[in-house]
Amino acid sequence: MTQPFHDSPPALPDAVPADMPPAGAGAEAAPQRDPDARADAGWDGPRGWQPLPKRAYRVFLYVSLLVAAMPATMATMILDDVLARREWGWMAIAAMWVATFVVALWVAHKRYRYTFWILDEDGFAVRRGRLWQWETRVPSSRVQHLDLKRGPLERAHNLASLVLHTAGTRLSAVSISGLDDADAERLRDHFSRQIDRQADDDHA
Repeated sequence: MTQPFHDSPPALPDAVPADMPPAGAGAEAAPQRDPDARADAGWDGPRGWQPLPKRAYRVFLYVSLLVAAMPATMATMILDDVLARREWGWMAIAAMWVATFVVALWVAHKRYRYTFWILDEDGFAVRRGRLWQWETRVPSSRVQHLDLKRGPLERAHNLASLVLHTAGTRLSAVSISGLDDADAERLRDHFSRQIDRQADDDHA
């Protein structure tokens, strides 16, 4: 769903409790923010929502550059044949690569800067976007199983991707990339305990 974006929401407190009480406790605390989270950016997002660590931006940038480099390379080969005899041909190719880098930089920044997550008594939620916000919430009772993924770039930067597989909701899975590895493991442990409790209740 989409919500209007406010440019100046209140800042998060400097210290956030590190423990995650069980779901339904009514006062569930988010894990302590990573020391390199974007406190120096001047805006930490809406109160209670957790930002991604700075390391995530580097990973997003590498991925954006790799994705953008493939079509840019193909375009370079085509333009080289078409503009090889023109004096300004190399300038057109250089301008295309500069534009490719700028677009990759913008996509990575946008993905990092406006992605937040929260775990509270209502479940887990991910919020993305600025002018148009997309918020996806997963009730803890709907989580059936989960995956914790770490690609080569994520492992090198101590990050992880969390995928929650749900039941009875519009989306069968909700994922978020660029989580601090410690936060991802805390979330995994929290939902693993929740799944075990649900299984025990079903068999009771």
